Amino acid sequence: MFASFVEYLREKGTLTTKELELLANASVQKRVRKNQYLLEEGEVSDFIGFVVKGSFRLFRLSSDGEEHVMRFAIENWWISDFISFMSGQPSFCYIEALEDSELIRFTKEKWDLLLEAAPNFKQIIDNLTARNFEAHQNRIYINISETAEVRYENFVKQYPALYNRIPLYMIASFLGLTRETLSRVRKHAGKKSPSMIQVSPRGAG
Repeated sequence: MFASFVEYLREKGTLTTKELELLANASVQKRVRKNQYLLEEGEVSDFIGFVVKGSFRLFRLSSDGEEHVMRFAIENWWISDFISFMSGQPSFCYIEALEDSELIRFTKEKWDLLLEAAPNFKQIIDNLTARNFEAHQNRIYINISETAEVRYENFVKQYPALYNRIPLYMIASFLGLTRETLSRVRKHAGKKSPSMIQVSPRGAG
């Protein structure tokens, strides 16, 4: 499991042998069952996880109990409630495993020590954080300014490895659409390009 993490990091930058040793000593390998929660509302997100295998979603519940998906994570992505992680304040979110999954996990305390002791690792994380912030800003803009069709097409193009694995109602929530609207959009997109609706049977859930 850790070898996959090291391979990912080496694609992003250069790490010394000492830094890799620090990472190995600070990390915990964790297996998570499908539907298991890593975080629930009211808890502090005192960890950050690198997904080696599987998929997760981060979501919030509105006052009427409706789920609002904020983020997905699959292989080679990171998962946490980053606001709670950085602030130490209780989270408003839930993190749920959508498949049987494997994580490389770091506590907040050890993460902070790593960033201080491993400058090359910190540079990698800083670069990833900047890219993630840009992607998050772009998603907000698209969701508030574009049509449902554009939102869906952008999602399929940007996350080709994701949309085949996620139930449609979760994708609809992530895009700020109703399930009925997403079904209509997919049907229309399929008439233009059949490859746009190649969603697996579990995606119909």
